Amino acid sequence: MATGNYGTIRPADVSPEDVEIVMVYTPSRDDTQNFILTTLNAQDVLRPYFNNNATGGNTVEVLGGLYSLKLPADQFTSLGIYTLMIRPAQIRTTITDCGVLSALPNVKGIVIDLNNVPTEYRNKFVNQGLVGFRVEYLNPDGTKIPNFFRIITSSFYCEPVIQNLTNTIQKSIRYRYVEGATNLLFCTLSPSSSPTNKPSATPYIGQPNQSIIISNTYFNPISTEIEIVDQDISTLAIALYGNQTKSIEDGIYTIYDADNNIYQQYNLYEIKDQFNTLLYEVRQNRNENIDFSKAFNNIVA
Repeated sequence: MATGNYGTIRPADVSPEDVEIVMVYTPSRDDTQNFILTTLNAQDVLRPYFNNNATGGNTVEVLGGLYSLKLPADQFTSLGIYTLMIRPAQIRTTITDCGVLSALPNVKGIVIDLNNVPTEYRNKFVNQGLVGFRVEYLNPDGTKIPNFFRIITSSFYCEPVIQNLTNTIQKSIRYRYVEGATNLLFCTLSPSSSPTNKPSATPYIGQPNQSIIISNTYFNPISTEIEIVDQDISTLAIALYGNQTKSIEDGIYTIYDADNNIYQQYNLYEIKDQFNTLLYEVRQNRNENIDFSKAFNNIVA
């Protein structure tokens, strides 16, 4: 018997501090080698919408999945193509140690020193604050291990303890959870346990002093392209369908916008040779010397 269909995709309730926006600029589509890479401040660029229809008029409820993107004028100054990649914020840190719990030796995890975490992200490194976050690993040369990651299943404050072990191969330093805040966080990962059919095949979870990238999994990265051009559809429509005048005496040709303001102005004249034969008809831009006496309301009053 069918039990019905259930949707599993939901809009993400993302705070701008959880978002990283990377901008790539190139002057044209042909010039793909010389690009400029910058990072925008998501808290200045991204604005969430709030649900005005919430119960009781609660206007602090974020309307999930809907955000406005405010492009800073000081960043978008040149003509060309701007590609924006909106992705989960990446927290770069290092693994302090890879160890096990003192009370549960079968539980393996990585230990992170909060002193190695950027200040703006330390509020995430609390008890159960990193559950669901993704961990990616870097090689010693700084390259990222491609298509390899682990998921954090738990994170708790911890402290190291020394145990006397009969097996000298095992590490004597282990960890235990503590109630108060410390500088160390013990994170369990998935997968981290060996398969039952081969107990010696321990999954890789990292090694001490290895650089890692921790990022949230609240939403999927998206990429959008913005092209800054001289003209758009509205300005082209002004040139085609807007009011226009031509002064017969001085040959000044004026184009007006929808409010009859002067949008463009040109000099129209002819060039002839010594025999008075017409050689060229010229339209010269007057942007540096606009004649405001040619205002539309002055002419068609």
